[in-house]
Amino acid sequence: MTRANWKTPKAAAIAGILFCVLLLAVFWLLRISVPTDPLESGDWLRTSSSRVAIALNLVPFAGLAFLWFIGVLRDRLGSREDRFFATVFLGSGLLFLAMLFSAGAIVGSMLAAFALYRDTFVDSMMFHFARLLAYNVINIYAAKVAGAFMVSTSTLLILTNLAPRWIALVGYALAILLLFGSYYAGWVFVLFPMWILVLSLYILLENPE
Repeated sequence: MTRANWKTPKAAAIAGILFCVLLLAVFWLLRISVPTDPLESGDWLRTSSSRVAIALNLVPFAGLAFLWFIGVLRDRLGSREDRFFATVFLGSGLLFLAMLFSAGAIVGSMLAAFALYRDTFVDSMMFHFARLLAYNVINIYAAKVAGAFMVSTSTLLILTNLAPRWIALVGYALAILLLFGSYYAGWVFVLFPMWILVLSLYILLENPE
């Protein structure tokens, strides 16, 4: 494939769809395996470690797909991009990736520590610290950074006419839920990949070649 092929709208769309599928798979595996209460007892380490491990192995691929999506979309904006919102767009996207990988590393460390200290780890202070840390990174900080990414991306879509205005308006509405509702309802995190999916499908359908 030529360099131009890697930069087509279709490349951004495929990367966005892949990111959505992988992140939703990660979210689903974790939701059916790990209780939502960050103060839970840790029984999932004994019963669901294999499903959690599968989810963690998908995280790097989801992150790389998202990074590719950001790169191709930014290239499509080109000289039309607003420097302020483009900076927030890129910075919030990279921050989200950093937090996603950090949370994955924390949970992976919990699995490794449990394998070494199976009888004592879930009763230790270290388990509860790591569990609360992973919860805060994803449900509070990563969710809010994802909201900032949606706001900046939606603004760029309006300024550059890269996508219909309704996609941007939906992005604003969902971003508000992420910014203010993530602490109360963990499920709102799925709104982020679902919005990326809608945007990616639009790009793909508008640029089939």
